[in-house]
Amino acid sequence: MLFIRVQALHRWFRVTTKTVFLFYSTCVFAQLSPAEFVVPRTIDGAPDLQGMWTNNTITPLQRDEHWGEKLILTPEEALNLERQVSEFSAQQDEPSNPDRTAPKKSKIDLEDSYNDFWFDDGTLVAEYNGEFRSSLIIDPTNGRLPQYNSQAEFRIEAASKRRESIGAYAGPEARPLAERCLLSFSSSGGPPMLPILYNNHYQIVQSPGYVVIHVEMVHDTRIIRINDTPLPSNIRPWLGDSLAHWENNTLVVETSNFHPLQHFRNSSESFKIEERFTRVAKNRINYEFTVSDPETWSNSWSAEIPLNTTQEKLYEYACHEGNYSLPGVLAGARRAEASHQ
Repeated sequence: MLFIRVQALHRWFRVTTKTVFLFYSTCVFAQLSPAEFVVPRTIDGAPDLQGMWTNNTITPLQRDEHWGEKLILTPEEALNLERQVSEFSAQQDEPSNPDRTAPKKSKIDLEDSYNDFWFDDGTLVAEYNGEFRSSLIIDPTNGRLPQYNSQAEFRIEAASKRRESIGAYAGPEARPLAERCLLSFSSSGGPPMLPILYNNHYQIVQSPGYVVIHVEMVHDTRIIRINDTPLPSNIRPWLGDSLAHWENNTLVVETSNFHPLQHFRNSSESFKIEERFTRVAKNRINYEFTVSDPETWSNSWSAEIPLNTTQEKLYEYACHEGNYSLPGVLAGARRAEASHQ
């Protein structure tokens, strides 16, 4: 309980004066260690990861190049980033001018579809093991994704040519998986489970031999089997085949054999990921992962993301029921085709 109260104080001090925060940081954090936390257990004795969690944060996956090799930010640097986000959000929340004229644009931008009301991508810099992070990626040391190799570049170019030959609006199969309500965009459902613009909530439930992660968007549920054998090679789930084992208090999950249409950042069928979930406090899970795909990236890469408890509820993401855009864009394409005949 002390750790939880201190963490709350930590955030409170960060929005007051820098002087007070520096005094607090040196005097209080030296007295606390995650090692003092006693991991709760389920009825069968496994570390308890259950609860409602969120990974929203303003820390990006890839580090801004101006930070260079600097992974750990000072408290002042983290506070400055959080203030920038707060000021930007306040500006975006101001009422629109009702007398404004319609813009003349050749391209629809993100802000044309969403305003700040819809976003829930966090207000705080990611804090991992007491460190403020400039990026979620920790390896490579520059915090950036490795370059695509020649095999990946060939696949990407070939896929682009296929889309051009078929047409972007030829049918539902030509549209992105997220637009078809099959998977969330930007790997919210994972693996890896990455924070995105909104709907960054997860519910973890355990039973003997299983850990289940229910994802807010788009209704995905990943069933992780513990100490089990792989599925037959012809069964390839959208979220892959996840097998796990416990290493002390850490759940180690290895996932492969993804659906052939599931390409995380242009990955190949050789894509594999190892995730590690460690309960380090009542309100925190350390989530880390390492991605490997020799047919896509020159090297493997790793990231660390804090999962924090939330009191918010997980509502049904009824994607298909409200997906008016898919039939709309296809109908529009057919109308455009007819007008050119």
